[in-house]
Amino acid sequence: MASFSSVIGSLVPRAVAALTATHPGLQIGLTGTQPPEALELLRTGEIDVAIVFRYDDTEPEPPGVRLHHLLDDPLYLLSTSPGQTLPALRDATWIAGCERCRGHLLSLCADHGFEPRIGYVSEDMVVMQALVVAGLGVTTSPGLALRAHHVEGIVASELPGSRQHIYAATYGEPPDPPATTALLAALAEAAASIDGDPPAPGSQSDPPS
Repeated sequence: MASFSSVIGSLVPRAVAALTATHPGLQIGLTGTQPPEALELLRTGEIDVAIVFRYDDTEPEPPGVRLHHLLDDPLYLLSTSPGQTLPALRDATWIAGCERCRGHLLSLCADHGFEPRIGYVSEDMVVMQALVVAGLGVTTSPGLALRAHHVEGIVASELPGSRQHIYAATYGEPPDPPATTALLAALAEAAASIDGDPPAPGSQSDPPS
């Protein structure tokens, strides 16, 4: 299996722990990588399942890939002050993540009539939160990343209508091998349990407009 960091830090441990309890002979390997690389590993047969995210769930599936929806993960605006909104932070310094996340950030800000001034770039949520809590900038984060790591002093304000759509991807025609089917079921069960968790500490579900 291959996945990206916020899912590895939240959903994957639940799924693997449940799966190994019911299938003790099953061996699971894990590679941390971004969705484009994960899909290439899937296409070349180096992995059986890739966990990927999209911001636009109307994108067509890549050739030969079947997507199994797991959950829609809300995005949050991270700062050190409550009640922050994107328009209010048009002059702030921004911390940008991976290329896909950076593109989504640019699109979100463009919808509010400005281009963010990016001062820092990191794909490490620990680093990004450390920069925010030090007062060096603001950023966005998926909810799963906040469940995996949340620094005291970070205020997370949900961005209405903005989500990462998270899927488990397999390659080729069905049916999947039994081990893959079992892993998909464990991932779906873990996603359902996480989806019912309370919001991250310090989060605001309905920031003011």
